[in-house]
Amino acid sequence: MHVLRRSKVLALATAVGVALLFDAPLERWSASAQSPEAAETARAPEVPVVPPVTPHRRRPKAQAAPQAPAPHQPSAQSGVAGGEAATARAAKRKDSRKPPVAVAQPAPAAKKPPPLTRPDFTEEDQQAAEVPGFAGVRFWASSAQDYARAVPQTPGPWLVLSSGGEDGAYGAGFLNGWTAAGNRPDFPVVTGISTGALMAVYAFAGPKYDALLRAAYTSVSAGDIFEVSPTPESLMDTWPLKRLIDKNVTPELLADVAAQYKLGRRLFVLTTNLDAGRPVAWDLGAIAQKGGEPALALFRKVLLASASIPGEFQPVYIEAEANGHKFLEMHVDGGVNGPMWIAPESYLFASANRRLPMSQLYILLNGKVKIDFYPPLRTTATILGRSISLALQMGARTDLALFYQAAHRDGVDFNLTLVDSDFGAKARGAFDPKYMKSLYDLGFDRGKRNQFLKEPPFRRTTAVSEGAGSESSQPK
Repeated sequence: MHVLRRSKVLALATAVGVALLFDAPLERWSASAQSPEAAETARAPEVPVVPPVTPHRRRPKAQAAPQAPAPHQPSAQSGVAGGEAATARAAKRKDSRKPPVAVAQPAPAAKKPPPLTRPDFTEEDQQAAEVPGFAGVRFWASSAQDYARAVPQTPGPWLVLSSGGEDGAYGAGFLNGWTAAGNRPDFPVVTGISTGALMAVYAFAGPKYDALLRAAYTSVSAGDIFEVSPTPESLMDTWPLKRLIDKNVTPELLADVAAQYKLGRRLFVLTTNLDAGRPVAWDLGAIAQKGGEPALALFRKVLLASASIPGEFQPVYIEAEANGHKFLEMHVDGGVNGPMWIAPESYLFASANRRLPMSQLYILLNGKVKIDFYPPLRTTATILGRSISLALQMGARTDLALFYQAAHRDGVDFNLTLVDSDFGAKARGAFDPKYMKSLYDLGFDRGKRNQFLKEPPFRRTTAVSEGAGSESSQPK
C-alpha cells in the first residue's frame, strides 16, 4: 500500500532538502509534480491569508459617582424616598453589568525531546575503524593505495552505474536489453552509487535477476520509497525504501553475489562518511561471502546508505570499533562526492603516473547531461531545485570529461550511454511509474542494439545529435 500520493506537499518538501538531488532533477520534484491547474496557481501572486482576529472586548466605562446633595435636614418622608431610590439605582447598575470575559490561558509549552547523540570518537579512531566482524570489506574511495590493493590485477571490462533516482529506469532497461542481445559481459568489476548501487547488485549477480530489476524500476512509486513525515534528521522518512531493500535483498541473492566474488569479480558500492567527509567504497562481495544474518544486515544497510540523500532522507548509522571502543559512523548517499566512480582522483589527471586497471569502460549514466531550457516558477522550491540540478549536471559533465581523458590517455575503450537530450516524456512527480516505464523502454531498445557513444556528447565535433547516429561498440 502506498504511503504517499503525489501532491504539492510532496513537491515542496522534496525540493527544499539541501542535499536533494544527487539524483533526479529537482525541478521535476517541485514544479512538474503539480497538476497544470496547480502550476497556474503557483504562477499567480499569492494572496496572504490573515488569521481570524478575536474581537477585543472593551471594558465597560466606569459610571460617575453621584454628587452629594447640599447639606440639609431631610424630612422623614424624603429620607425614606431617598433610600429607596438609592437601592433601586444600585440594583439597576448590578443588573446592567456584563458577565466577566473568560481569558484563555496559554497552553503549557510542549516538552522538547532530548537532542540526538552518539558515542564520542576521534579522527584517529575513524582512521583505524573497522566494522566488527567485517575487517577489510571497505576502503577510502579516494585512497590510491587502498584502491590498488582492492581491484583485480587483470584488466577487463568495467561497468559503472551512476546515481539518478527514478532515472535509474533507463539503466535497468539498458542492462536487460543488453541481455536480450546475447552479449552482456560478466564484468570483472561493477561500481554503483545511489540508484546505481541498487541496480549494480542485480547486474553483478547476473541475468537471473533481470525480471526483478525490471520490476524494481517499473512497478514502484514514491510511496514505495519514502513517506512525507519529517524526522529529527530529515524531511522524509525512508522506512518504505528500507522495507523494499529488505524484501529484495534475500539470502539467495547474497549467496549468488558471494559466488561471483569467489570467482574473482568485485562489486563496489559507494557511501559518504559524513564524519570523515570522505567517500567509502564497500566490497559487497566480501560482505556477502561472510554469510549469515550479520552479513545480510550489513549488505542491506550499505545499500540503504548509498541511496540516502542527506537532508531529505535520514542518514544510516553503521557500528564501527577502534582503539578498544565502539561508535556509530554516519553514512549518506555516495552521490555527495559525485554521481559515478571508477578510481581515485589521482588516477584521472592527464599527468597522472598511475594507469586505469581496466581494458574497457562502460558507463550507464542515468540522466541527461544537456542543460534544458526551464524557466523556474517564482517559488523558493523551484528556484532552489533548478539551481541545485544545474550544479549536479555540471558535476556529471566534469566526471565524464575526466573519465574520458584518463581512458584516452591509457588506451581504455570508452563507452557511454545516457538519456537522450530530446527524450520528451514528462514525469508527473517523483517516481512516476508511467515516466519510468518510458525510460525503461528507451534503455531496453538501446541496450538490445548495443548502442554507445564513444565520447561524451558535449565533446562531439559532428552535427549529429545524441542518440541518432551514435556509434556502437560491441563488448569484447
